Amino acid sequence: MTTTTSPTKNPSGNYIERTRRSTLSNALIVTRREVRDSFRDWRIVAPIIILTLVFPGLAQYLAQQFAGFLEGYGATIIGERTIPFLLMIVGFFPISISLVIALETFVGEKERRSLEPLLSTPLTNTELYIGKTLSAMIPPLIASFGGMMLYLLTALTGELAWRPQPMLLVQIILLTIVQALVMISGAVVVSSQTTSTRAANLLASFIIIPMTLIINGESVIMFIAPDATSPSGIGALWAIIVAMIVVAILLLRVGSTLFNREELLGRTIDSINLGGMFKRILKWTIAINDECSPARNPLDWYRRAIPYSLRKLKTPIALTIAVFVTAFALGFMVSQDPAWRISLPEAPSYDSVSDTFALFSQQSLQQEALGLVMWQNARVLLLTLILSIFSLGVAAFVIPPIVYAILGFLLGQLLLAGYDLSLFLAAILPHGIVEIPMIVIATAAMFRLGAIPTRPPKRMTVGQAWTMALGDTIKIALGVILPMLIVAALLEAYVTPMVIGQFMS
Repeated sequence: MTTTTSPTKNPSGNYIERTRRSTLSNALIVTRREVRDSFRDWRIVAPIIILTLVFPGLAQYLAQQFAGFLEGYGATIIGERTIPFLLMIVGFFPISISLVIALETFVGEKERRSLEPLLSTPLTNTELYIGKTLSAMIPPLIASFGGMMLYLLTALTGELAWRPQPMLLVQIILLTIVQALVMISGAVVVSSQTTSTRAANLLASFIIIPMTLIINGESVIMFIAPDATSPSGIGALWAIIVAMIVVAILLLRVGSTLFNREELLGRTIDSINLGGMFKRILKWTIAINDECSPARNPLDWYRRAIPYSLRKLKTPIALTIAVFVTAFALGFMVSQDPAWRISLPEAPSYDSVSDTFALFSQQSLQQEALGLVMWQNARVLLLTLILSIFSLGVAAFVIPPIVYAILGFLLGQLLLAGYDLSLFLAAILPHGIVEIPMIVIATAAMFRLGAIPTRPPKRMTVGQAWTMALGDTIKIALGVILPMLIVAALLEAYVTPMVIGQFMS
């Protein structure tokens, strides 16, 4: 067994830091111990064996029956695309059910009073956390890959004689791995921060429900994706894989940052002081500096507090602009593919379009459009904010960039059809000069709010850092985003139709 050596001093008197190799080696000591204990418990082994052997056969039977039923109606391709979906489900079920192993990683041993000897070892917090996380991942992944291999074998050699694209199989395997990483990393974070197994199991719903929704989205993509038979795989699934890898890395970082053995042993009950939390959020909402000094009046709040919070967004704004430009470029590149070509009139006639915008210039329709535009933009931003909090900021770089990818796609389609570039600019710039900066600032603020637990400022706990970021986000939302949202909606409802109408007349 590898022994842990104490730090030694170099000639200058500084302690030599442990190398990454020694950190991983020490973490694997914990991993081997935990995995052996898991496979000695029949209550863990029995469900794994059952899920590995029984569920693939059931999925294969359902695939055969479904394919035969659809074949009778001439929908053979739908039946074929059911097979990779079921392969993904076969890999997902053992992970979801074996999630209890990860949920009991810390809090379960604490309740059984078997955690104190492990925490008293000379292992660092990082080594303990990595070792425990790896041990929670191995049994579910073994069950998942075992079930997938059995299902794949029967699908390839059975009645269906399925012959998939190799890259699609690679995508399903990668999806299974990253889903396991995200779910188990999240469960270990929950286990290290709760005081009872019951609380950990209740909080697991915040892991299972979002992951189930993602599985549903992946299944829809597998059925309707136009590149489902592409040798390079389904493009949307590659995007999901990358996003989930980012979430898994952020969760591992959050877990290692939050984990503290002294707090884990000393925490006996969770309590929430809502009144104190709201007071701290309000203090940061009106703060004008790092010392949380309050603004004296609304003018002082606008003059000092808003710039103070905006300065914190320099790096997030730069990242946001880079992501938006990349999304716009990707949308334009996709538009050049003949498979995605939209049928537009080659010789555009502006008469009918001009009449349409003249109709929208009527006051009643403009007022209705104003409310619709404001509600649509506010709804998207609110949804992105909520998802960013739960996805550690990843959602901020997923939902808003879709708009710019669509804009790039539309620009490419208009140019291919022979339309003038000035038409695109006339439809975007009148309100875009306000709306685009608004979305950039809002996205940067939401990304910072979601990602700040992964790297809280020095001398701040994660709770204190998140409270500060939430106060800054509320401040920017009230002082910057809301006024820009109203102005952009007014421009889009009243000015943009007039500009397009003048352009086309």
